Amino acid sequence: LSRAEADACDVIVTTPEKWDVVTRKGGDGSLARSCGLLIIDEVHLLADDRGSVIESVVARLHRLVESTQRSVRVVGLSATLPNYADVARFLRVGERGLFYFGPEHRPVPLQQTFIGVTARDRFKQNKQMDEMCYEQVSESL
Repeated sequence: LSRAEADACDVIVTTPEKWDVVTRKGGDGSLARSCGLLIIDEVHLLADDRGSVIESVVARLHRLVESTQRSVRVVGLSATLPNYADVARFLRVGERGLFYFGPEHRPVPLQQTFIGVTARDRFKQNKQMDEMCYEQVSESL
């Protein structure tokens, strides 16, 4: 994607990692300066390995908003986010702009099962989780 192609776009779909690289350079010509809406899908990944990249992108966006006094809408999407209020605070979403659709809005009920993993070694943890997951799926069929 060239700079001219990016400037001609109304919508750019990218990974957090690519957006992080593309918007890292500031300046008046930055793609971040032309962003009016940032949609973060799977926002629950903040707690995952990729979370630091999402945090970096959001922090850079907040700094840009503060320095330019320009409004940018942020939308965080997740089907599984029990701590939505914490994430909303991180995204600087006011109470008036926070919309949470609980399980009562799901067309198909979601069933959650919590299983403890006792192994300490990472390889054994992964093996134990795989086995438990397989058992749970097999039993549900």
